Amino acid sequence: MIDFSTLADDFYVNMNLNTEMALPAARETVLGFFERVQKTYPTMRNFYARESGDFVLEEDKEPGHYRWITIESRRVCSGYVNPPSIAAALEQHRLVLELIPYMLSVSPLDCEALDFMMGFDYAYRGNHDALVAEALGTGPAFEGLLDIPGSLVINFEPALTVCLDETCRQQARLMIETRTNAYHVRRGEFPEDQISVYFTVRQYGSLEPGASFEDTLNQLRQHHERFLQQHVIDQVLRPLAQAISAK
Repeated sequence: MIDFSTLADDFYVNMNLNTEMALPAARETVLGFFERVQKTYPTMRNFYARESGDFVLEEDKEPGHYRWITIESRRVCSGYVNPPSIAAALEQHRLVLELIPYMLSVSPLDCEALDFMMGFDYAYRGNHDALVAEALGTGPAFEGLLDIPGSLVINFEPALTVCLDETCRQQARLMIETRTNAYHVRRGEFPEDQISVYFTVRQYGSLEPGASFEDTLNQLRQHHERFLQQHVIDQVLRPLAQAISAK
């Protein structure tokens, strides 16, 4: 098993379920759902509502590893930051998916999209975009722009989405997010911030008759694990980590 903590400063394993219809927001329904989750994970004791109307239940963040769950107007999200194993995060996500049909009245017919995502954060004080271009390359079509005298990279966030079946209902997306802006480059002063890599496998649309959210998540996880091993770890994650350590 890969020790993901050696590939990035922080990593997280998330599940997102987007619904076509609005989710219930009644006090009894929301609290009842979170209380049931808390029976399984008693350390999830921080509950609050955001100004946007989203509801959040999470563990304390101070230890550096924590679980969190949110109910938004049309989305339920479950995440685990720096989990001890992928299995521990999947156990949490499956619990959420098992509960929502009964406690939040979400039907497999109501599924707009179901995501399995892993994210990786790299702390770096410097030009994020230039580092990403150096570590991953820009490709022959863009290399000439880097040779322009006096040019500096100020925006390079590669992203790619591919469909995994003929219907385009299953898709995989790799995206890199940087947090350097033109002001930082102009002044030559760079705060330490995160370069983030997100790799997501998504199922669009209502589930097949008889399919469950849990079974669909397992399928997405299997695709995700295979593609992560074959196309992301050595091609993206390790090069970024090596480029940062060399600075």
